[in-house]
Amino acid sequence: MIDLMTELAERDKSLSPEDRARLVDLLLVSLQEPATVEGEAAREAEIDRRLDAYERGEVEAIPAEDVFARARKIAS
Repeated sequence: MIDLMTELAERDKSLSPEDRARLVDLLLVSLQEPATVEGEAAREAEIDRRLDAYERGEVEAIPAEDVFARARKIAS
């Protein structure tokens, strides 16, 4: 695998700067896609867990104005 990466890096040098930038963009997008899918699934599971806990009465909702007031206090 390292030989392949070395070969690709060498071949990359023959590309124009625009093509290298495009390649970098494509590689970065390919790294983000699985994380996005996994992250979305994790967020959905967390939302469900919190909603279920709220509906069972295990947690209490805090009014948004209280949350924002606390955040402003922390930020100042």
